[in-house]
Amino acid sequence: MGESATGPSGAATEESPEGFGARAGQWLAENLPEEAEGEPRTPAEELAHCRAFQAALYDAGFAGITWPAEYGGRGLGQAHQQAFNDAVRDLTPPVGPFVVGLGMCGPTLADLGTEEQKQRYLRPLMRGEEIWCQLFSEPGAGSDVAGLQSRAVRDGDGWVLDGQKVWTTGAQHSDFGAILVRTDPDVPKHQGLTMFVLDMRAPGVTVRPLRDMTGWSVFNEVFLDGVRLPADSVIGEVGQGWAAAVTMLGHERVFIGGMASRRSDALSFTALAGLAVERGVDRDPVVRERLARLYARQRALGLFTRRMRQEADAGRPPGARGSVAKLVGALNDALAVELSGDVAGPTALAWDSADTRATERALAVNGAPSSSIAGGTNEIQRNIIGERVLGLPKEPSADRGVPFRELRVGTQRSE
Repeated sequence: MGESATGPSGAATEESPEGFGARAGQWLAENLPEEAEGEPRTPAEELAHCRAFQAALYDAGFAGITWPAEYGGRGLGQAHQQAFNDAVRDLTPPVGPFVVGLGMCGPTLADLGTEEQKQRYLRPLMRGEEIWCQLFSEPGAGSDVAGLQSRAVRDGDGWVLDGQKVWTTGAQHSDFGAILVRTDPDVPKHQGLTMFVLDMRAPGVTVRPLRDMTGWSVFNEVFLDGVRLPADSVIGEVGQGWAAAVTMLGHERVFIGGMASRRSDALSFTALAGLAVERGVDRDPVVRERLARLYARQRALGLFTRRMRQEADAGRPPGARGSVAKLVGALNDALAVELSGDVAGPTALAWDSADTRATERALAVNGAPSSSIAGGTNEIQRNIIGERVLGLPKEPSADRGVPFRELRVGTQRSE
């Protein structure tokens, strides 16, 4: 079945995926802003710039492509989404503030949210009017997410939330967050969790930036002191937060794996092969072999994530297989970092300040180690793949069946 060639609010002529992709490419060529010379934008100006582009993208019909039409999406198939992905693959649209919402929180709301939540949150999320973050990790609960200690206790019809989260991407400019907290400490740790919609501007929410070795403050720590949550802020069901978290992590791992295969990245095969030609090392047999290996791995990951999206569109969620995409993406990043040093040579350490590509490459190298941690460490992904994909025996777990209140995990102390 074909789809409309107009934006979300109108339907005129039916359109094939090929026509949709061609129209997307033309729109991007005409509307993707070029980086302006002169003084860099302030953070507020950059955020406004991103919001304006995301709104224009949505109004043109190129955001929320596969999301349900009744909630503001286009309601198209995966073939149309892939056509758009192909059109934007070599470009860098200013959509960074929205990737967590579009890649993780929004799809989880679409899967588990109430009708009211979908009607309230999905369209503003797609249009960039509201920015979302994900609040899972804590100082004492990183890889062991189920060991988290932030708690929400009932207070009348609502809840009161206290605790701390850390490594929260984009929290500093988020309007809402999907937060996982403990609502019952008297059952085993995986059973007493609930996911909520958190208003990031609510009284009691404090966001503090964390600067990493790129020099940026993408991550944040978030303090929660007596934050009131309404009863209708539950995502899914009370006590079923682990299932909601698994759903979101599945979306996250496919999303992260897909991001790792973009050809526009400074550590992509395309970028490094071009650099090898510029520096005259493209005939070096070692460099050629490593470039070929990187190409094969990045291409395989791109095809794998495409297949999972097609299967999800057909009603088969990726489940634990999302860990494969996430793990391969992290391993590809490590391979690309090693190769970038061989190709760049001395320019990997020092370069002309006017060489923006060298600057981008250095930032990518410094940021690459985070891919082995974000969305679950490589070791956690291997456990998931072994147990849930390959069917290998589970690792021993001494705390299964033990009420969380009785555990001494993370920073938890005797009560």
